[in-house]
Amino acid sequence: MALTHSQISGLFSAIVTPLTVDGSVDIAGLKRLVRHQLDAGASGIVPIGGTGEYPALSRDERKRVVAACVEEAGGKPVIPGVLSTGFQDAVEAGRDFAAAGAAAVMTVTPYYAAGTQEGMRAYFRAYRDAVDLPVMLYQIPRRTTVAVTAEGVQAMAEDGSIIGMKFSSYDMPEFIKTMKYAGDKISVLSGEEPLFATHVALGARGGVLASATIYPRIWLRIFELARAGKLNEALAEQTRIDPVVNSIFLETNPGPLKAFMAMAGMPVGGVRLPLTAPTAETTEKLQAVARHARDIALA
Repeated sequence: MALTHSQISGLFSAIVTPLTVDGSVDIAGLKRLVRHQLDAGASGIVPIGGTGEYPALSRDERKRVVAACVEEAGGKPVIPGVLSTGFQDAVEAGRDFAAAGAAAVMTVTPYYAAGTQEGMRAYFRAYRDAVDLPVMLYQIPRRTTVAVTAEGVQAMAEDGSIIGMKFSSYDMPEFIKTMKYAGDKISVLSGEEPLFATHVALGARGGVLASATIYPRIWLRIFELARAGKLNEALAEQTRIDPVVNSIFLETNPGPLKAFMAMAGMPVGGVRLPLTAPTAETTEKLQAVARHARDIALA
């Protein structure tokens, strides 16, 4: 049975792709990471998005990552990211992930050759027709410079092209409009840690968060508080993880995140070019935050 928007709720951890010393994909480490999320109570897994270094992986590696996540997830939905720039490449990735057992795909807005609003609507309509999986729209304009308007999201929902979206933007007025126009038609998930509690309080059904790859439990607590209307309490709880969030995004994700994970006792290897290890200045800040996280028993 196909995944529906009503089944997309809670925390969907955007996980890193663990690498071995020689830079190959660490499948055993990947499965341990998936188990860490699900044991904490995550609703599902989002592998090989930006946090999972999609552009740096080969087509075969992406398929193997998704298959390993599906195997370890034991029925919990695995929703891999699709960050290809071209339509046909994105279709091939979606079909690969369907064959690997993914429950849906999280497909980024087409970029570089950016289309009009109607063009993006047509893109997702054609994409859903070509890929036998439910689709989540991945909106992250600071990376793509492209954004679907609230009206466009509503049209895509009414077309049946998408069942949800990851909203990665600090544009709160546009988020509110999106919830107003499409919040009853699709599952809108927050993609911004600093705004997660506020997004949930305003109707988001959960989140796709990079820092959950190491600390899923605190985000689940924040989610439950915000969903229960206890926004002030949720924001207070969020202050405990704010230093981590601030530090792991000092450089392009997931470089600092992977370095922090090693400092916190969860090594997942390095990153692939063009990303490199964090600078000495960033590393010093990460080390200080890791010590603070241990001192306050952040988990």
